[in-house]
Amino acid sequence: MNVLVVKANNRPASEGVSSKMYEVFMNEIGNDINVSTFDVFKEDMPYFGQDFFDAMQKSAQAEPMSDLEQRLLTASSKAMDAFMDADVVVFAFPLWNMTIPAALQTFIDYIYRAGMTFKYTENGPVGLVPEKKVIILNARGGIYSTPEMAPAEMSATYIRNIMNFFGIQDINEVIIEGHALDPERANEIIAEGMERVRDAANSLQTIKA
Repeated sequence: MNVLVVKANNRPASEGVSSKMYEVFMNEIGNDINVSTFDVFKEDMPYFGQDFFDAMQKSAQAEPMSDLEQRLLTASSKAMDAFMDADVVVFAFPLWNMTIPAALQTFIDYIYRAGMTFKYTENGPVGLVPEKKVIILNARGGIYSTPEMAPAEMSATYIRNIMNFFGIQDINEVIIEGHALDPERANEIIAEGMERVRDAANSLQTIKA
């Protein structure tokens, strides 16, 4: 079993709760599982846009490419290969400004590709990787699980929707929320959440077995 952990927080674990979630998950998963990390803040990942489409066209026609276009193709291929090779994909990321970090958005843009992760049919798009399992490790200082706030949460919801679009239904979510809103209970909230992170990591041993 190949596990890919997409790390999308460059704050130290002492300051970023989702960084700590990543750290706890990696410490708990054990050495007998093939696990790799794709750190979106350390990878060379130019933004997705017209340069990417130009690069794809030039590549198909074997035309010379600019340095930026070559970087885009290299980066997108690396992200796609990592995602496609994984049996389990773990996303560790925070809610920043009600959405996901820009670097994680770029990763999603790279793997959101017709013919690879989904296809168009006469009945609408169909996901092409339904066999994958996804684990979402998300932290948010406020509380967004209430009916009033849920519509404003566009981080875990976004990742879940994209994975569903790819055909993935086996999604385990570990959400830590409210620690900034309730400083007196912050340590308790975070500690309880880290236990659930450990459970998520240990669940992969069951799959492996």
